[in-house]
Amino acid sequence: MKKVVYLLIVLGAIFTGCNPLEDINNSIDAEANPIVGNLEYTLVEEDYTDEDLLNLDETYFESVDAAKLALPGFLSGKYPNFGQGSTVNVGYNLFVGDAEGVSEFINSDTYNLQNSDYASFGSDAFGFYPEETPEDFIPAILDAQVASPVADQIVLATFKQYTETPVVGLSNLYEATFPTNFADFENVDLLGAQGWTEGPDNVQGSGFSGGAVANNDWFVSPAIDLTGETDLKFQITQRINFVNGMPELFNVKISTDYTPGTAPSSATWEIFDIDKTESGDFVTSENYDFSAYDGQTIFVAFHFTSTDMVAPRWRIQSFAIKTTGVEGDTENLGEYYTYSGSEWELTDDVYYLSSADYDSMGEDFGQPGRFDNFSGSVAPEDYLPQFLDIKYPFAQEEDEIYIVYNFFSGGVSRQGNLYTFTNGEWVGDTDIIATSLQFGFNEGLWEPDNTIAYSFVQADYDAIVSALAATYPGPTDSMSNFGNFERRPGNANEWTNDMVLEALNVVLDNINPSAEEAQKYVATVAIYDGSVGTEAFAVIKEGGVWVYQ
Repeated sequence: MKKVVYLLIVLGAIFTGCNPLEDINNSIDAEANPIVGNLEYTLVEEDYTDEDLLNLDETYFESVDAAKLALPGFLSGKYPNFGQGSTVNVGYNLFVGDAEGVSEFINSDTYNLQNSDYASFGSDAFGFYPEETPEDFIPAILDAQVASPVADQIVLATFKQYTETPVVGLSNLYEATFPTNFADFENVDLLGAQGWTEGPDNVQGSGFSGGAVANNDWFVSPAIDLTGETDLKFQITQRINFVNGMPELFNVKISTDYTPGTAPSSATWEIFDIDKTESGDFVTSENYDFSAYDGQTIFVAFHFTSTDMVAPRWRIQSFAIKTTGVEGDTENLGEYYTYSGSEWELTDDVYYLSSADYDSMGEDFGQPGRFDNFSGSVAPEDYLPQFLDIKYPFAQEEDEIYIVYNFFSGGVSRQGNLYTFTNGEWVGDTDIIATSLQFGFNEGLWEPDNTIAYSFVQADYDAIVSALAATYPGPTDSMSNFGNFERRPGNANEWTNDMVLEALNVVLDNINPSAEEAQKYVATVAIYDGSVGTEAFAVIKEGGVWVYQ
């Protein structure tokens, strides 16, 4: 009898659908319990060209947008039983720029103009005035500062120029911004494997790796010559978290007898007091009195320590030592110079993006001006053609220019491409690279997604107990004893949704302190709701904090 029923179903399907077996399978799939899958898949050659899959002429996508458009359908066919909350990270080939000859500019030496360079031509400011033309002065500065140049040597000269006439105020005698000046500092790792690392717009000291880890790390400036300077001030822009009542674990320290390359313990260091208030964003301090170091040559160190129980996070965007002079808004610029064999000459047909250029392309999350760089998720090819259209409105057919920019991928590096004006638009030289896109299954559709699936480990529960014990003594005691969230409504130790969100902020800020805005997580935690189980919480980073999606 069963056979007859199935036969009737199939016969009926023959008269009502073009592909009955496919329709039946789809119906069965739709009724089956959906799978929540989280996996990675890299396209193989036949995926691109198969007419039932992507049906492309080549084994690559011509743009990220093209991949975002095509891959949802591919995933629907490949994973028909995946349901809400599933993610797939798809590896694929992408057509991008990589021009021959650009390496000369990417790998060139860099000279950052110092305050003494501006003073060398009689300026009373620490940057070029708006009406001054930098190339009138930079060749002479490079003559004095670059030892034994050779013919065809290329140098990127970076400098500041005031955007308006400065006024009497405080001038930066010395300024370091991160990660730009990261390589200028000594990174001395005495204990632990975490230490000082580069972020997209900061340098970070942290001792967290799945839990608090003991560290002892120094980040030491080059020598700062303050000879002849008086009435000095010190200012820092920083963000501090997870102090847990132990601000003594990290300090700004000053030495006048440190020898670079030696152990910090061989020098005398004085703690310079700064405000260590925790904050949800970067905070620029007051101008602290720094006159104790008037006229001296000093080293500034950021000394970070952590323990197996407490791991603060100290992020520093910049710091400056100031004196009375002139002040005003400046723009960070750069120009390439080539040594002819007898003099330094401005290099034609190459352009180094300025801070204002990045800002002009957008300053919100996911735009170049956010951190003054491009990245894997903020692709230069998505912005530079339009930027060049605006900057060079009278470009002629076959005009060429090298564009050099900052690119963040674990650290900031210089990258670039050659753009040619072709058929009325700027086109970059091309190459094929391997990259990836993550997709999430949401309300019946696959969509581009940056969700990270993460399951809590014991160290995460320990971190929550350490951070929130004073706020929620009962629930954290329960968590400490059983290694889970008590989720029975009305129980004295219940973790409410709001409390869970606080705990998620603790853990996610620890495991991914540099997460960008709009990053998503699905965090799976152990719970007890009358029986032992798990529960998943979907969150997104907005305004620097994690909130429920």
